[in-house]
Amino acid sequence: MGKALRKEVPRKSLGDWTPRAGRPDPVALIQESHEGRRSELVPVRVGRMVTNPYGFLRGTAVVMADDVAHLPATGIMPVISGDAHFGNFGFYASPEGELVIDLNDFDEAHPGCWEWDLRRLVASIHVAGRANGLSEQQCEAAVRACVAAYRGELRFLAEQPLLMRSYNRLDVNRLHETATEKTLRKEIHRSAKRARKRTSDRALPKFTTEQAGRRVIVEDPPTITRVSDQERDALAEALDGYLLPLAPHWRRVVGGYTLVDIAHKVVGVGSVGLRAYVALLEGSTPDDVLFLQLKQARRSVIARHVHGDSALHEHQGQRVVEYQQALQTVSDPLLGWATVGDDYTYYVRQFRKSKGTIPLDAIDAPALADYAGIVGHLLAKGHARTSGASMIAGYVGGSDKVDVALSRFARLYADQTEADHEQLLAAVTRGELPVPEGALDGASSAFRP
Repeated sequence: MGKALRKEVPRKSLGDWTPRAGRPDPVALIQESHEGRRSELVPVRVGRMVTNPYGFLRGTAVVMADDVAHLPATGIMPVISGDAHFGNFGFYASPEGELVIDLNDFDEAHPGCWEWDLRRLVASIHVAGRANGLSEQQCEAAVRACVAAYRGELRFLAEQPLLMRSYNRLDVNRLHETATEKTLRKEIHRSAKRARKRTSDRALPKFTTEQAGRRVIVEDPPTITRVSDQERDALAEALDGYLLPLAPHWRRVVGGYTLVDIAHKVVGVGSVGLRAYVALLEGSTPDDVLFLQLKQARRSVIARHVHGDSALHEHQGQRVVEYQQALQTVSDPLLGWATVGDDYTYYVRQFRKSKGTIPLDAIDAPALADYAGIVGHLLAKGHARTSGASMIAGYVGGSDKVDVALSRFARLYADQTEADHEQLLAAVTRGELPVPEGALDGASSAFRP
């Protein structure tokens, strides 16, 4: 069936990109996405997007979703990330305490066409390569390495038992062996070492202080701010509700902690302006602490291109949790969802659970291509865990036709991203979108906001 789809959607057509007639203004889509966000944080979000085209692409999943949804696609629809850009892969600790690497952002996760994820990934690789000063040939080599790895892993997993697909994972030791470039191996070692230090107990002295006999989270406006008593009470009630969908053992464990403090904390690029909180909980001793993150979940940018205006998912936090568990081999055992009042749905997870990423601006061209192959492997693993693996494998085949086509798309869409970024800069210059003072000076990094 997958091979037969080549007649309807030739593999060569995956390389096509021309802005369609009536393509929405990307700045207008960005402004539309700001509705419902905290207005005082919108300048922070825009400021992170103006840094360079890669920063722009990170924050504009809504723009690219609208673009790719109108391109040729096979109609094979596993669960997809919806925002599978190059920076949304990273380290975290498994329930057993092992450091693994996988997809790590699921705000937009939703059933959708596998091509949409792969298109976003390859475009982001090309844009990131340009931001790193790579040549067009080096960017293309990285993209082709990514697609070849995606194809190879999909074709392998399509022949495996369903349970094997579900157990397949990549831990740091295997990752180090998989990497062929010496510079990438060194960066994996450094990044993994940093990730292992990102734990709740190490965060305690950094993020908290003693105040009036109790421990509180330190303010650092505008990224970390206090919440009102009313907001705190509502969030505390929501955390009580969050316990209910947890597995019984973990419900008992987390239920043994006492809520000490909550603060609002800005995270990421695309998520800036949404409601996101860090909760400090204390266990059997003052040093036995747990940080939980509550992050607002809204409808996926993919949803309207699949279901139109119908909701399908009643609770968006539950959607994020269920699809994260579908795409990741191992997930945070404390992953759950919560509701605040009638208006806001959240997903909840551990904060600083040995999370980390490979800094893309710290690796050279061969290492970038090597790492691009690794993330292509990881994306295929996620897609194969849900549905359609055999059909996708049949469609992509054993030749490099899809690699060549998507490398052409990546270059063309990188050009489009740069043009859209220029439109954003022009809108900021005209005063149509707010940014923090000095945001246009180019001093910050879109790789590490």
